[in-house]
Amino acid sequence: QGSISFRFDLYFSIVACFAAINLFLLCLELSLCIIEKMTVTPHTHHGATSDGDYNIFRDSPLRYCGYANEVGESFRYQYPRCVAPSYFIAFGYCLADAASATYDVVSEDNEQTVKETRSKEVRAAIAGFDTLLWQGLASVAIPGGVINLIVRASRIAVTRSVGLPVLVSKWFPTAAGLFSVPFIITPIDNCVDFALDNSTRKMLQVNE
Repeated sequence: QGSISFRFDLYFSIVACFAAINLFLLCLELSLCIIEKMTVTPHTHHGATSDGDYNIFRDSPLRYCGYANEVGESFRYQYPRCVAPSYFIAFGYCLADAASATYDVVSEDNEQTVKETRSKEVRAAIAGFDTLLWQGLASVAIPGGVINLIVRASRIAVTRSVGLPVLVSKWFPTAAGLFSVPFIITPIDNCVDFALDNSTRKMLQVNE
């Protein structure tokens, strides 16, 4: 009976931990949205073009390449050799999107360039930097760290439990990491947007 009670307390603690993390992220997102509406002029989301042009890196299934490292982190303890390649894919995606943003500015027609106060080269460099910084934070660094923390905490919890099936002990941390990915993406994206809108984008006057 003591073992059953301990197992129940463990499951409850894990579920409560996940719920608390997701609730915190959602509350943070809501707070930032309210603050942004009051103080910040809305910014086109992470480098998207203002005229709504199709972008293969953000408007197609290729976007999921940016989440490859989160999947790699989820499988860290089952297949540790997959972690490094998953980051390679994610960083490659970030660099490709940044290169695409730079090329879009460089390939602008001369009539649009004349209307701008800054040279095409400067605007191209700023566009590439802004996209790379956003992708690096929102697609790789922050979510990868969050998933790593969730998987590690789950693994510690199951290793300290008694009487769990081997299958549960092995795969629960991975399932917890994968399950958390859809819930952390949007709050992290919006938080990074808010941070850049009030820091580098103001200094560089992005899309102004």
